[in-house]
Amino acid sequence: MRALRSLILVLAVPVLFGSALRAVEPVVPAATAPAAVAAPSSSDPADFDVEAATRAYLSRVSPADKERSDSYFEGGYWLQLWGFLYGLVVAWILLSRGISVRIRDAAERVGRFRPVHTLLYAAGYFVATALLSLPLTVYEGYWREHAYGLSNMTFPGWLRDYAVGLGVSVVLGGLFIVLLYWVFRKAPRTWWIWGTAVSLVGLVFVALISPVYIAPLFNKYKPLGEGTIKADILSLARANGIPADNVYEVDASKQSKRVSANVSGLGSTLRITLNDNLLARVKPNGIQAVMGHEMGHYVLNHVYEFIPIFALIILVGFGFLRWSFDRVLSRYGTRWGIRGISDPAGLPLLAALLSVYFFVLTPIMNTEIRTNEAEADIFGLNASRQPDGFAEVALLLGEYRKLEPTPLEEWIFFDHPSGRSRILMAMRWKKEHLGELTSGR
Repeated sequence: MRALRSLILVLAVPVLFGSALRAVEPVVPAATAPAAVAAPSSSDPADFDVEAATRAYLSRVSPADKERSDSYFEGGYWLQLWGFLYGLVVAWILLSRGISVRIRDAAERVGRFRPVHTLLYAAGYFVATALLSLPLTVYEGYWREHAYGLSNMTFPGWLRDYAVGLGVSVVLGGLFIVLLYWVFRKAPRTWWIWGTAVSLVGLVFVALISPVYIAPLFNKYKPLGEGTIKADILSLARANGIPADNVYEVDASKQSKRVSANVSGLGSTLRITLNDNLLARVKPNGIQAVMGHEMGHYVLNHVYEFIPIFALIILVGFGFLRWSFDRVLSRYGTRWGIRGISDPAGLPLLAALLSVYFFVLTPIMNTEIRTNEAEADIFGLNASRQPDGFAEVALLLGEYRKLEPTPLEEWIFFDHPSGRSRILMAMRWKKEHLGELTSGR
């Protein structure tokens, strides 16, 4: 899923660099560890109350911590809206003020090779959108994270990561845009079909190189030290047919307090990674549950499963671009100085239209990803056999994800199952396997 988001970042940078214009939240302390309230236990499955066990876990979160988590996550609803609108404003500024055309004209004065012109324009475009979005990006990515006690970064450190991310966008995004506009020039009538193919190639390429070449630009990766945790993870991988011979630790704590892990990459770039927050904050049974979930994505081929789904999504999106771009251009093209679909100066318009498409598609995209996450949850429970460890981690994730949303909220805004849904799933699994767990089988 990270590769998908990386490609969307290339296609719609103004929206994803956008942030919120909502009121500033008060500074609050970091969440405390869940209180030790025991879940109901019994050796007889008939006596095990799934709802009571779920409620016992949820009751470990204090009202203050739950209110903070709800406030943070619900604020994200507004961030999506304001970020979307702000991205449209950025595109309008670039087009209506002639900034996009001036960047194109400056690029065209450098030699006669059109791909070079496109590459130079793309670099200027990414820098311009980043600068226009910077104040709001600072709010969303730095100030707000500190206000909710979720970030460990200093501002210079955050700015460094932001600059590196911009550099990656300039290089990879620039190459992608060069290929895309080459397609526009060579296939003026069917560019939307060939553009889909280029996007898929970009998706797979990012998935291949990200674990080895992009992720280390932001964090340090090292082999996990020898011990029980590493041995258990590799045993779990072997038991589920994952060809990994090492486990890596990443210093995510320099950025945030979030716990995470992943099985990323394809083929020779495959690697199992867990962050140092997970090691520091989670018991071994929880680590096994998390790694079981992440291995589920690999074993269930979710990356490969999503490729044809994304192909359909982007094909429809490019079809929408073909229909809408020509109509907007016929009305405003002369005023904005855009010559046609093959003119890089029209990139802000393409990005704006694509952002409209993805914004409307948000519930569908979230549902597809959330479904895969739920499948990985079930796989992880079956593989690790650690329902209580799974529930404990769901509470930690609840520090920044609303634990008990309404069904409508979960459908629209959640790209993972909610904390309550995950704990309920774990307790149902526990009830059905209680005899095996208590007997040690």
